[in-house]
Amino acid sequence: MKDSIHVSKENYLKAVLEAEAEGRQVIPATLAHWLEVSPPAVTMALKRLKRDGYVEVGEDGIVRLTDKGRETAYNTALRHHLVERMLSEIFGMEWYEIHEEAERLEHAISPAFEAKLQERLGDGACPHGNAVLPEKPEERKRKGEVPLSEAVPGSKYVVASLHERDPQLLLFLHRSGIGPGMTLRVISQNYDQTVSIELPAGSSTLGRPAAEAVWLRSASV
Repeated sequence: MKDSIHVSKENYLKAVLEAEAEGRQVIPATLAHWLEVSPPAVTMALKRLKRDGYVEVGEDGIVRLTDKGRETAYNTALRHHLVERMLSEIFGMEWYEIHEEAERLEHAISPAFEAKLQERLGDGACPHGNAVLPEKPEERKRKGEVPLSEAVPGSKYVVASLHERDPQLLLFLHRSGIGPGMTLRVISQNYDQTVSIELPAGSSTLGRPAAEAVWLRSASV
């Protein structure tokens, strides 16, 4: 459990923005789980964020960003994106190692350094295959992408991108042999909601939470 002092308002706001990009709705318990803080700490943080005009909390308990909160969250997400690309493209860190490092460094980026990173790196996806914010599921599907949890058995795919919010999930996927740009074949969608796949290094089986975080495009495209 993290001390609430070390979880800034930017962390809370970015978490809500990332959830929206994943097609989710956020309640306080979700933030407590994602940010590894206690429910009372989340309650206090949301009171401050609501008071300062960054969020609204509806009668349904769902946390929503105001325009002010959305702008702050996006700016934090942009810094995170640039730091991830810097760590990967300039310093050669592996894709499954950089998320937590970027979480720490994103708060230390000055506007001047941010501008330099943008100038140096240009446009592009992060090492997990995402833009500054991942596209919503319906946007991905319009492009012909599909989550591994819905992929067709017998078909070959290329890993297009990964949800990157959970560093433990990224490490799990790496250890399972799955990474951005890799080719795999779906063997079966199983009754217990697991997915059996064939990878260059062998076969593997993933549970639904992990399979939902892996987005694919057809290997024939």
